[in-house]
Amino acid sequence: MSAAKKCLLLILIAGCFSREILAEGVTKEEAKQLRDEVREMFYHAFDGYMTHAFPRDELRPLSCVGEDTLGGYALTLIDSLDTLALLDDKDRFASSVDWIGKNLQFDINKTVSVFETTIRVLGGLLSAHLIASDYNTGMKIPSYDDELLHLAEDLAQRMLPAFDTPTGIPFGSVNLLHGVDENESKITSTAGGGTLTLEFGVLSRLTNNPIYEQVTKNAVLGLWARRSKINLVGAHIDVFSGEWTQKDAGIGTSIDSFYEYLLKAYLLFGDEEYLFIFQEAYKAAMHYLFNDPWYVEVNMNSAALVWPLFNSLQAFWPGLQVLAGDIEPAIKTHAAFFSVWKQYGFTPEGFNLATFNVQQGQKSYPLRPELIESTYWLYKATRNPKYLDAGRDMLTSLQYGARCTCGYCHISDVELHQKDDHMESFFLAETVKYLWLLFDLAAGPDNLVENGPYKYIFSTEGHLLPSSPQISLSNEHCSYLGAYCRNINQTSDNAKQKCSKEKNQSKYLVETSSPQHLFSGFPPSGMIKGFCPGLTYSQ
Repeated sequence: MSAAKKCLLLILIAGCFSREILAEGVTKEEAKQLRDEVREMFYHAFDGYMTHAFPRDELRPLSCVGEDTLGGYALTLIDSLDTLALLDDKDRFASSVDWIGKNLQFDINKTVSVFETTIRVLGGLLSAHLIASDYNTGMKIPSYDDELLHLAEDLAQRMLPAFDTPTGIPFGSVNLLHGVDENESKITSTAGGGTLTLEFGVLSRLTNNPIYEQVTKNAVLGLWARRSKINLVGAHIDVFSGEWTQKDAGIGTSIDSFYEYLLKAYLLFGDEEYLFIFQEAYKAAMHYLFNDPWYVEVNMNSAALVWPLFNSLQAFWPGLQVLAGDIEPAIKTHAAFFSVWKQYGFTPEGFNLATFNVQQGQKSYPLRPELIESTYWLYKATRNPKYLDAGRDMLTSLQYGARCTCGYCHISDVELHQKDDHMESFFLAETVKYLWLLFDLAAGPDNLVENGPYKYIFSTEGHLLPSSPQISLSNEHCSYLGAYCRNINQTSDNAKQKCSKEKNQSKYLVETSSPQHLFSGFPPSGMIKGFCPGLTYSQ
């Protein structure tokens, strides 16, 4: 990686952007108006859900009724918690956390997706717990007593049976009461097995129980061990035999967030094994899948073209490239993807690159956030005003094309702009969140992400996971006098002795070599903001 790219990622993670320079042609007042419009968008949908659907999982925004789509446990409320915190809505955040802590339970006879339950429910609970339990966030709830953390651990325990496979790659579904059904399919997606590390890893570090982090890392290693000779992975795999059942390699459906969590697991946890895998996987993806400026699907073994299709889930990729410091292809690809949005007012699920038309059978837009997410990251990296223009266009499309009686509707056909009576929980967890962050950044940011006590890694569901000492320094918190220790009440006089003892006992600490970091001179712990016990402010 070039020195320029290293510098760029340093800037992104360390948060060293100048906050006084606005994009040319966009005033702070205009940015504030757009930000406020997005805020109103959130509350139109959130209030619609709470009035007409709560405590069911999701809102049917045309008919104004609720429906259970995952487990029947107030999914949209859980998914919205950290967005409420980001909007500084202390009252709604506190009352929502209180209701969930008192009423939610997972001792139910429901078979759920391991992937969706992890990213939406487990991630939502953990993110809200980390905000509600920490004075530094400004959203500390005085009466909160780790109820969400206990719920998160209970939920994770109920999903652990899914990982009991010969390959370590989990089943796609699990029953929360009875475990894995004997007739459960042995086929799962690469994303489904490889997008669990952030949530389970955070849980391990909060509970001092390594099992959650271990099983999800084993799943990633199980997938990577079965990569092709050219370092590509397929879309679906048999979790018992380890044989690929669909050998199409791409960056979209069924694979997308596998790449995302490789890099983000390194950034959040500092585990260099994830970094090494990401470097190899990314290099192969750019070599075999990148058809400038688009991405195609190829056979994972031969790299023969299989499918010249822009899949809407691919739109997260430019944002990931920003985090990896590879800006030039990110800019090109985002421009191509956004051209599809401008053509139809939304991005269809599939756009054929051979005919440059919407792919038959893939005409819908289910309020996906990925293009907006990449727009936010590219604006943050470049401050180019065109990304604010893109954000304004996407906001306008949502307001005029998707807004309906009680919330925002899926678009069933992007050519005809037909509405469908459904609103996924991720609309409030991600789509609105990234739009709001985009315009708040231009207005002069004043939020938990930009000005809070920590730098945050966003999960694939848009949940905020902080690079706090307890999470990001668990492998190195005893490396120097006064560093983070699990017992923060210790004095500096006994810190060295305490840490020495802890280093010998910790299940997390593994002696490893120290190969060169991706970012020279910038180990993961350099992302941490705040103070270490035993050190003075000047130190």
